[in-house]
Amino acid sequence: MFNFMKKTSTKKTETPEQRAERDSAVDKVLLGYEVGTISIATMVTGLERDGDQLTLDLRLPVNSNPEIIQQELGQLLHPHGIKAIHMNVRLPAPAKGTGSSLPKAMPKTTNAMDSQSKSSETTGSKTTDAEPPITKAAPTQASLTAHPRIRHIIVVASGKGGVGKSTTTVNIALALQKLGNRVGVLDADIYGPSMPTMLGVDNVRPELENEQFVPINAHGMAMLSIGSLLDGDNTPVAWRGPKATGALMQLYNQTNWPQLDYLVIDMPPGTGDIQLTLAQRIPVTGAVIVTTPQHIALLDAQKGVEMFNKTNIPVLGVVENMALHTCSNCNHTEAIFGTGGGEKIAEQYQVPLLGQLPLASGIRAQVDKGEPSVLADDEFAPYYMSIAKNIEANINKFAKPIDDKRIF
Repeated sequence: MFNFMKKTSTKKTETPEQRAERDSAVDKVLLGYEVGTISIATMVTGLERDGDQLTLDLRLPVNSNPEIIQQELGQLLHPHGIKAIHMNVRLPAPAKGTGSSLPKAMPKTTNAMDSQSKSSETTGSKTTDAEPPITKAAPTQASLTAHPRIRHIIVVASGKGGVGKSTTTVNIALALQKLGNRVGVLDADIYGPSMPTMLGVDNVRPELENEQFVPINAHGMAMLSIGSLLDGDNTPVAWRGPKATGALMQLYNQTNWPQLDYLVIDMPPGTGDIQLTLAQRIPVTGAVIVTTPQHIALLDAQKGVEMFNKTNIPVLGVVENMALHTCSNCNHTEAIFGTGGGEKIAEQYQVPLLGQLPLASGIRAQVDKGEPSVLADDEFAPYYMSIAKNIEANINKFAKPIDDKRIF
């Protein structure tokens, strides 16, 4: 069982803001780097950062050159503070009757910015911990089979934080339930879990049954969050990427999910480790992108759309949050964050604009007390009901085939 309470050390010389900025820059480089015509992000099976060093576990296609890849990544990442790249490489087995296409064992300490040092360290071909060659490439969305008890998995994502993604997620889930569907919610925002509070179950802990989590019943929805497993609201989750992604996969795989029409996943902001792991290992029907009309938010939302396009996850549509604000005193309506942003992205990527939500204190107040707008059936509930109906109208064409023979 994954130890959720185990702590990890962090660099004292680097502030959380600096670390987040560097990690975001590294993620963007990896998403944009391609081997042939395939993004290297789909080949990463493990990633760990330690200060100015980056360790990658890669499943590379045949005929690729790990040394060239290492040098090019080193040059791209050096401006972002990465001085050394360690690569643990696995390639497909060679065709029968041909010589081995495997490279010499990559050393565990390889400075990508010092080619002379690297050459002298890679002269030996003998290794004691070499893994056997694999016979298939890293998994992609096309190769993943749907969960046997979950019809559709929808991820709600944003390029940046502060755009109301979690509030939108919980209300969309409740709206889908109100339309007669069986709905579950998985809070994948490992570093900032908010679903337990928004659904009013922050003091409830999930039970364990046969080494599997039993989801918490939140207003008739099956809900699980890392926040439900921590002691106290102020307990920080200071985990490196591999541990955070391991926690996500445990919450997904080691949970006894009931029969569901929809599992709605609240993603962390950005385009990092958790998003890449999800793209390789969880069969996603489609993604909903949440943004505000603000120019900066739109730029980050575009990166989110591009990431899902590169990982072959369909984008179901865009939700524009905080579109208009109506003054509670004079009823004057104003577009505080600008206008037309959601429409622009929807038109650019040829995806639906699922809905536009107002900037209203009532929406915030309802989730703060654990009764989201759809649950309270307030004046804002119809906005979310409309979004849910728009999702249902096109979801079936993206559905994945269900493997009824799968056994957990």
